[in-house]
Amino acid sequence: MGSCKAATTPMSTNCYLSIVEAGITLHQTKYNGLIGSLLYLTASRPDIMFVVCLCARFQSCPKESHLKATKRILKYLKGTTSVGLWYPSHSPIHLVGYFDSDFAGCKLDRKSTSGTCHLLGSSLISWHSKKQACVAL
Repeated sequence: MGSCKAATTPMSTNCYLSIVEAGITLHQTKYNGLIGSLLYLTASRPDIMFVVCLCARFQSCPKESHLKATKRILKYLKGTTSVGLWYPSHSPIHLVGYFDSDFAGCKLDRKSTSGTCHLLGSSLISWHSKKQACVAL
């Protein structure tokens, strides 16, 4: 992946991953190791949190399409090495929170995903994303 072309987004807009994907089943240990490394990186790169957690749902039986999606994340990281969290020392202190959710966004089980982020001034201090436990009707 060192000489790959950089990607501008961590996942394409027409990519829908599923458990019942066609293709060759991959070696589970390598895929889990890649997902673990990406999850570690999300501590300083919240922009990849959603797509990494989406790919992590398929650790029990990874297919080629799942590996392709994780490689796209790596290509995105290669092109955005200067992106990260920034905490300026002289910014006004206003606490602002945002919340959003999609309606039945998961194509597998029709469950929604919700997320929050909190900013102190212009600095991100907290974020959270979770797939809901029940189906929204």
